[in-house]
Amino acid sequence: PRVELAWAMKAHQHAQVYFNLISSVDPRFLNLTKVDEQIYSEFRKTFKDLKIDVLDPEELKSEPAKEKWRPFCLRFEGVVEDFNYGTLLRLDCRKAYTEENTIFGG
Repeated sequence: PRVELAWAMKAHQHAQVYFNLISSVDPRFLNLTKVDEQIYSEFRKTFKDLKIDVLDPEELKSEPAKEKWRPFCLRFEGVVEDFNYGTLLRLDCRKAYTEENTIFGG
């Protein structure tokens, strides 16, 4: 539980930094990693029909989803620092990070 709390706190801190960043810069010109295009391309190959503007928690947390997410993340081991860290996701991209609009993916 203490380790999960520490990860959640770190994820929250990262979420605040990234939210401030994406709120102040046009996302079309923003790169968070050197391999953003590769990540997105692989993401769309793996999750062709996943709606990303408004996320369905079941599509992220179900057993079939977990069977797809883990191999997807492992593709970036050694490529992206902290590739396997959990992250806070906004369920609705048009809304801020709030308790109701946030899910921990990890």
